[in-house]
Amino acid sequence: MKPSTVEALVWVLVYGGLMLLCLGLFVQRADGPLGWLLVITGVALAAAGLVLIYLRSRMGP
Repeated sequence: MKPSTVEALVWVLVYGGLMLLCLGLFVQRADGPLGWLLVITGVALAAAGLVLIYLRSRMGP
C-alpha cells in the first residue's frame, strides 16, 4: 500500500471513530444498547487508525 493511501486512511479511521464515539455517548441516553454499539465501534475504528499511524511510521518514503 502506498504511504499516501495509508495517511488518508488514518485520517478517516481516527476522525470517523471519534465521531462515532461521541455520537454513541449522546445516543446512550435514549437507547443504551445502540449507544454502546456505536461507542465500541468508534473506539475500534480509532484504535485501527492508531495502529496504522504506527505502521506508517515504519514504512519508507
